[in-house]
Amino acid sequence: MTKPDGTNDAIDYSIVIPVYCNESSLKDLYQTLQAEVVRQNPDKIHELVFIDDGSYDRSFDVLMDLKETDPEHIKIIKFSRNFGQVSAILAGYRYATGKCIINISADLQDPPRLIREMLDGYFNENFDIVICHRTSRDESFFRKFTSGLFYRAMKKLSFPDMPAGGFDYFLMSRRVRDQIVANNESNPFIQGKILWTGFNKKWIPYDRERRKSGTSKWTFSKKIKYLIDGVMGYSYLPLRLMSLVGISVSIMGFIYALVILFSKIFGGIPIQGWAPIMIIILILSGVQMLMLGVIGEYLWRALDQVRNRPPFIIDRIYD
Repeated sequence: MTKPDGTNDAIDYSIVIPVYCNESSLKDLYQTLQAEVVRQNPDKIHELVFIDDGSYDRSFDVLMDLKETDPEHIKIIKFSRNFGQVSAILAGYRYATGKCIINISADLQDPPRLIREMLDGYFNENFDIVICHRTSRDESFFRKFTSGLFYRAMKKLSFPDMPAGGFDYFLMSRRVRDQIVANNESNPFIQGKILWTGFNKKWIPYDRERRKSGTSKWTFSKKIKYLIDGVMGYSYLPLRLMSLVGISVSIMGFIYALVILFSKIFGGIPIQGWAPIMIIILILSGVQMLMLGVIGEYLWRALDQVRNRPPFIIDRIYD
């Protein structure tokens, strides 16, 4: 029976799966979850929450076919358009009813067999958060390099406990879910939200597998935007760096002004060329524009938060 807060004590675990153009892997994912998770935990009741994030292929049709074969355990949330992976994950959290919630991608790069260990960490070891973190990934050099750069930057700037390989495959208890859903933050950084809660965590290392079909929609530009969200949302470093740069430039300016003053008093100022003046103007202008850009990022996020627009719009829920 579902309670007024949307939870259901009869369901032991919910698996949240954001879907965006994954038609080629959805059936394999479902069959793998059945073989490696559901049948291996016969004493636990589950639900699968699929979120169709405005897919333009046949993903939704495949999901409806799966629901016909297993209507009791599959819930489908259909967005009105593409709102992004983070919004899809948050929608899944909001409508998941299990005692714990597991987040997994639809491309089968994260092995579902680890869910058994994650469930054991929650039910038997009393961890509120169980994180599977990547120690390696079977991907191209470019994707390895950019992902490594992304997570190293996050570890340095915002989250000291962020694993070097990053993570987006994890389990959380219902009370962790409640904290994340209640925090109605615009431009959220999911991994940051998980680490920010501070609840007890278990870490499970694994090797991320090669994508079996389709192509990733997690582009380099999306990574950059997500990196900015994580830094801006959980670190004052950009603003403090602006202050340090401003102080440094001011000190150099005062020193140079004193040099000019003493040259005027004691030796006269020789006629200088055009190049030094232009160099100073361009450097100072570049620093100012960079600082305005950082301030603009913070202002845009404040405006986005004040607008309080919903992070997603649901077309229909198939429950």
